[in-house]
Amino acid sequence: MLRHNFLLIFRNFRRFKSTFFINLIGLSSGLACALMIYLWVHDELSTDKFHENNSRLYQVFKNNPQADGTLVTMPHTPAMMARAMAEDLPEVEYSVSVIQRDNSIITVGDRRVKALHLFADYDFFKIFSFQLIEGDGKDALSDKYGVLLSDRLALKLFNTTENIRGKLIEWEWNDRFNGSYTVRGLFKSPPENSSMQFDLVFSHLLWIDVNKNDNWISNNASTFLTIKEGTDPEGFQEKIKNYSREKLRSLYGEEYLKWEGTLLLQKFSDRYLYNHFENGVQSGGKIEYVKLFSIIAVVILTIACINFMNLFTAKASRRVKEVGIKKAIGAGRKSLVLQYLSESLLMSFLALIIAIVAVELLLPQFNLLTGKHLSLDFTRVNTLTLIGIAGITGLIAGSYPALYMSGFNPVKVLKGTLPTLAGEAWTRKGLVVFQFGVSMILIVSVIAVYKQIQFIQTKNLGFDKDNIIRFPNEGNLRKKLSSFMIELKKIPEIINASSMDGDLTGMHGGGGGIEWEGKDPNAGIEFAGFYVDYEMIEMLDVPMASGRTFSNEFGSEKDKVILNETAASMMGLKDPVGKTIKMWGHERQIIGIIKDFHYESLYNNVGPMFFAFSGPNRNTFIKIKAGMETEALAGIKKLYQSYSDGLPFDYRFLDDDYQTLYAAELRVGILSRYFAGLAILISCLGLFGLAAFTAERRLKEIGIRKVMGSSEAGIVRILSGDFIKLVFLAIMIAIPLSYILLKHWLEGFAYRVRLEPAYFIAAGLIAILIATLTVGVQAVKASRINPAQCLKDE
Repeated sequence: MLRHNFLLIFRNFRRFKSTFFINLIGLSSGLACALMIYLWVHDELSTDKFHENNSRLYQVFKNNPQADGTLVTMPHTPAMMARAMAEDLPEVEYSVSVIQRDNSIITVGDRRVKALHLFADYDFFKIFSFQLIEGDGKDALSDKYGVLLSDRLALKLFNTTENIRGKLIEWEWNDRFNGSYTVRGLFKSPPENSSMQFDLVFSHLLWIDVNKNDNWISNNASTFLTIKEGTDPEGFQEKIKNYSREKLRSLYGEEYLKWEGTLLLQKFSDRYLYNHFENGVQSGGKIEYVKLFSIIAVVILTIACINFMNLFTAKASRRVKEVGIKKAIGAGRKSLVLQYLSESLLMSFLALIIAIVAVELLLPQFNLLTGKHLSLDFTRVNTLTLIGIAGITGLIAGSYPALYMSGFNPVKVLKGTLPTLAGEAWTRKGLVVFQFGVSMILIVSVIAVYKQIQFIQTKNLGFDKDNIIRFPNEGNLRKKLSSFMIELKKIPEIINASSMDGDLTGMHGGGGGIEWEGKDPNAGIEFAGFYVDYEMIEMLDVPMASGRTFSNEFGSEKDKVILNETAASMMGLKDPVGKTIKMWGHERQIIGIIKDFHYESLYNNVGPMFFAFSGPNRNTFIKIKAGMETEALAGIKKLYQSYSDGLPFDYRFLDDDYQTLYAAELRVGILSRYFAGLAILISCLGLFGLAAFTAERRLKEIGIRKVMGSSEAGIVRILSGDFIKLVFLAIMIAIPLSYILLKHWLEGFAYRVRLEPAYFIAAGLIAILIATLTVGVQAVKASRINPAQCLKDE
């Protein structure tokens, strides 16, 4: 029987070639899309899940109160908190402080390489499952002048990973830390699905000793801990909520509580996906895109299954006699259901093979779009997942046709009558409405996402980011920065140059410990802080509201500060220029007020910030003449290498930095266009199938109409009218749904476009045009049929 069924399936595939290929294209396209999304979602969900203590590993955050009564969630805590928690709280198994910084320079002999470093407590490798190859983590990190290297860095420095313990490296990062350090061990480089990437681990004791950072006032570390088995996370969260406030009260009195926040626990493996907080409460993040693309994968597969149902039943009229004969000679309904399900499953697995080939071909481009290194490995889990997806798809796609065709009455079908099941027409109409409703939502989403990204890219940020590059001042360059700046400005293609700590994409200093006359003792304001050299503000072209910028014409500016308008307003300062404020114990005079500008992403409102004078700073910024980038960069590179002892010249354009803030949105915009196009294509195949089915059912009607004098245009109008009504209904249903979904997405931005009616009108017109063209092809074909052919059996 199985052999007989497969022979029938093969014959039907040959007999209905067009239907077979349309079904195959639809299912393989849907499966390929689902497979790529599966690989991306699986990679996102696996981030940071590899730690053995994953279920008990948490990070401590701070909810800092603001002057307007809201809370800002910060990942930074006092450097002393981790050890204190381990000593004071019996629920804590291990706790470590980690301070992660940017690139530094490592020298061994004549080899100089850049590497990412961090400072960590000695239990770092007990909390995190980063594999130690050689050495003991606790012993190594108890040595202030010891260091642990990654195997990747060891190969760069020593060409080997063996017998390197006890060797010396020279470290250049900050004048206070520069010097020789002894290699105490080796660890395997963090895997790609780790959000924490680093090449060296220094002792947290070194950070404390050099910075004299043994207080509870500065928040510059990240605190991680594992709780003991059986500990209730919610109960522990409540217990530590005011832990830092109690410590401050006992050590320094009530004075420092004004700006001190409460503590918040988050599972470490959640921080990558659940990285957005609103008013002290976790409120989504990257997980929203994981959910979005998972839904898109399911929807596109569903549309592909609907197509299969429509096209399968469209050819039912040509297979009714087959069903009637089988039933007449004793075939039961179960055997017919099995035959048709076998047909759909075989189609699904054929589509899976094509989808796998398509994914292998498309993955390199998909990786470029997503910024990942995904691969389709046929592991046991992946293989079972692929078989499961194809099997479920085949069962869903074949279920309705199998039940539909196996229920035919043999007497009626042998007479050539195609029966109509109760609710069949409504089922088909509902499927069309669903398909085009989804397509409409995707079209509107593409338009809205494009408009928001365009808005982000063109919005006036309040400063000039065009033709500005930045690079870190590393090694000898920082020591000779003043002379380097003088030489830079001699390059004719350069307009200006200066330096700054941090950047303009969210990396900056700051804090809440600022005092001023008339300050509300209960007010806690977190300031963003930028430390800049002369001419930095002028180069960025940030307009002044009042006062002046930093200038060497006024002598030393180290005790001066410039505030933005929001800071002056929140501080309640009238005529602030000339007044003095105290910043972490140091008095600074306000010399100017700048107009508000966006120094972070457009997800955030402009907050209070200041510019303080400092130099030399960590990053050089250079403004280049438009159209002269090639010549300028060649001159800068030559000068840079003469000052930095041959280090590679790694630079970034400021507008590229700005684009990376919205990398996820840009990827969503590009991918949504592809997915929308794919969904529309598959939907059109479904509509094509339904039009074919309808035309086949109404052949006699068409023949009679033509005999009675109906024109081809009239028949096309009759056949197309019902489908266009369904598309209109789909549009009416999709408009409110798409509005709600897009409104929710746009609310994540502090600055966003409005959802204009034109977006929905344009999407509706596109959907109607596509539907009209799709149905029109079948309608024109049906209208041209010879009436003698459809009426000859009468």
